[in-house]
Amino acid sequence: MGMRLRERMYQLTIGTLLLFVSFTMLFPFLYIAVISFTDAAAYEPNALSFWPSAWSMDAYRLIFAGDGFLNALNSSLFLTVVGTPISVMVSCSTAYMLAKRTLPGRKVMLNLIVFTMLFSPGLIPNYLLIKELDLLNSWWALILPATANAWTLLVMKSFFQNIPHEVIESAKIDGCGEYAVFFRIVLPLSKAMLAAFSLFAAVGFWNTYFNAILYISNSAKWPLQVFLQQVVMSSSMGEFIEASVMQSFKQEVPAEIIKMAAVVVATVPIIVVYPFLQKHFAKGVMIGSVKG
Repeated sequence: MGMRLRERMYQLTIGTLLLFVSFTMLFPFLYIAVISFTDAAAYEPNALSFWPSAWSMDAYRLIFAGDGFLNALNSSLFLTVVGTPISVMVSCSTAYMLAKRTLPGRKVMLNLIVFTMLFSPGLIPNYLLIKELDLLNSWWALILPATANAWTLLVMKSFFQNIPHEVIESAKIDGCGEYAVFFRIVLPLSKAMLAAFSLFAAVGFWNTYFNAILYISNSAKWPLQVFLQQVVMSSSMGEFIEASVMQSFKQEVPAEIIKMAAVVVATVPIIVVYPFLQKHFAKGVMIGSVKG
């Protein structure tokens, strides 16, 4: 009885602690969402609120009426929709090649990949490379450098090595070539891993910020995170929303409400996508991470 009581107390303590930590993580987003839906007339600056005293969608209608936010949203959508499949396919094909122990020069290539994890050329060489490739102010300057990374390649390689060799040999006996084995056998067996790394890649492209500051000077091509940074740091919305749009509303919407609405719109897509990949997420992250 004493052991059971101590175990229940332990579980209760851990559960209470986890609930508290979860609340501290969710509260900032809840507060942002509450402010974004608050009516301009009922808004009180610096007031803590858990529920809007008066609801309004004016902030959302306002940001979608302006060209700046829509351009940034289109940029982030392009980066995510185009960059994610390119990144996953390049990483998968390269990792599958490196998983073959008979590949000539395999150890040299693996050593070079590991070397990139330990040493980085730095900002200036990267910028000069993008400039020489004539990719400045191009979305490809944000997609191509993020197509693959050493950690992803090594984890994927380890996963492919754990696929039973007999399955691949059976497919070859049935007449499948290397491409058929890869697309019809290996990739279908790798759904959990593909889902996990697709989510990683999508979140990375959607949250592109630092590289966009370095390589994109044209404000019309800013991704959403850079546009949000400019909005949050600005004291006036007149720089991002046309005066004619602002005047079409009955009352002026405070800048803070508009900023909160922009943050919510930028965050919601990833929150919506995550539940569809959650069942594969934990399995995909752990598979292939034990054996080298």
